[in-house]
Amino acid sequence: MGARCNPGMRAGHAVGFVCFAALLLAGATNEGTAGEKLRGNNFYANCRFSHTGNDDPIVYPGEPGRSHHHTFFGNTSTDAYSTPASLRRARTTCKPRADRGAYWVPTLYQDGREVRPSKGQFYYNLRSYTDMHPFPAGLKMVAGDQHADQPQPARVTYWACGGGAGVRVKKSSSVPETCPVVRRSFKVLAKPCPTCPVERRTYPARIQTYVELHVDFPDCWDGQRLDSADHQSHMAYSRDYVCPRSHPVKVPLIRALIRYPITDGRNVELASGGQLTGHADFVNAWDQRVFAKLVDDCFHMRPCNDPRRKG
Repeated sequence: MGARCNPGMRAGHAVGFVCFAALLLAGATNEGTAGEKLRGNNFYANCRFSHTGNDDPIVYPGEPGRSHHHTFFGNTSTDAYSTPASLRRARTTCKPRADRGAYWVPTLYQDGREVRPSKGQFYYNLRSYTDMHPFPAGLKMVAGDQHADQPQPARVTYWACGGGAGVRVKKSSSVPETCPVVRRSFKVLAKPCPTCPVERRTYPARIQTYVELHVDFPDCWDGQRLDSADHQSHMAYSRDYVCPRSHPVKVPLIRALIRYPITDGRNVELASGGQLTGHADFVNAWDQRVFAKLVDDCFHMRPCNDPRRKG
């Protein structure tokens, strides 16, 4: 059984969600209750680069210029004074437009020059044995450690080379020195005549890969706080998609993929220091009605790319 979500996306739709195939397991794992099945889908928001600045409305609210330099995606108004209410009134670079959330990462530099991202994509992974809840309105999250001096767990953040056709190579805690050109072959159906056998032709392709930063946000909420003193303890990571008792509310796991138009990591560092301090921030300013319905539809394998949906 597969997801009924429409994998297509027509240009111009107010809601440009893409749902991937559902992941359904035939039986329960050791992490799930007997008889339960892991289920769920994915959708993503494409959020172009918006702006940069030394602001951080989560860690240093109301204190402009105090933070290290950040690169912002999505909401075009994000600054030190941003609140969930102000973000919901502003514009966004995201598709869908219903996502007015604020996303940001430390700015990347190469040889002392800012490297502006060519792509910001935020995958919403919905996986659970039981149920799935949308983020509450105004939830704030920080993923990763801006003070790290050792490699962080790969389940939180890593560097890789990435390109078209789903190519991912050199997963590492440090920026790869060089991102290779990957050789791939694609089988394409040639135009057959009605009575002729189908002819298959193989076309070689050379795909240039580029440096990418990956950050995964925690997917379990304590059910009470929208933020915490350290901006992390109100959230937790699941283990095989099962939440700890301290954080029992299963929410989507955001996987941030930031692609930079460079093919090597020589003389590259983050504004937060070195290459090991990868982290990302998020403030939920979605249209909450649209977001809640999207999460419910996708998780329960109902169409979640409905062209009639407004957002």
